[in-house]
Amino acid sequence: MNAVTAQFSRRQSLQILMWQVIVLTAFLVLWEIVARQRLIDPLFIGHPSKIFTHLYKSIFVTGQLLTEAGWTLWSTAIAFVLGSAGGLAFGLLFVAYPALERFFDPLFSALNALPRIALAPLFLLWFGLGVTSKIALGTSLTFFIVLNSTVAGARSVDSDWLTLSRMLGASKAAIFFKVTLVSAVPTIFSGLRLGLIYALLGVIGGEIIASQHGLGQMLTYLAGTFDTDGVFAVLFFLAVLGVVLIHAMSAVEKHLLRWK
Repeated sequence: MNAVTAQFSRRQSLQILMWQVIVLTAFLVLWEIVARQRLIDPLFIGHPSKIFTHLYKSIFVTGQLLTEAGWTLWSTAIAFVLGSAGGLAFGLLFVAYPALERFFDPLFSALNALPRIALAPLFLLWFGLGVTSKIALGTSLTFFIVLNSTVAGARSVDSDWLTLSRMLGASKAAIFFKVTLVSAVPTIFSGLRLGLIYALLGVIGGEIIASQHGLGQMLTYLAGTFDTDGVFAVLFFLAVLGVVLIHAMSAVEKHLLRWK
């Protein structure tokens, strides 16, 4: 029965993939026709054929896209690590010491309410045009996402588990690390996946405002020269990059939670 179910699931997944390819191909063909017939000015929508040509040249001929992506990914990785570490640390402290959360809550609520992109000019003033200002912006976005997911996950633990642990004589430290923290891991990883994407968005946003390197700077240059095909090529690359990062984080989560 399990083999039949697995075979049906594979067949269904293959059918969905096939329809996704068909719909995407039809959309690209329609887009190309609209652009070539100038039903919409190509200056605004570009040509799919030229977009993929630009993408191919930027990756395999000049390598510029990969070079700029390296700058962006390096900044994103540092921002993600710093923001996640800070969010996890404060989240676990808030769960362990609720009074500490009440103390920091007004400050963190005010900071979280600020549109972080509006802080980009201030980060540029503090840290300059280099990668540090982009890392600071990405870190500020990741921090609060991971913080909130950590607190939410730790406080969603089944109360029956906590009661049973106390009845069995477990210490507060044992309950925290072996029950509360372990139960919160799936929710924490949901926050980490989202935090990784927001770290990328923060870095890209900082690069768009002012930068010497990165995909955001490349986007700004292409838009400034009215290279619509180049802009769409970079946006497509960013979309694929985002999907790859999410799947990579999901793979790490599945590996670490294989005991479930």
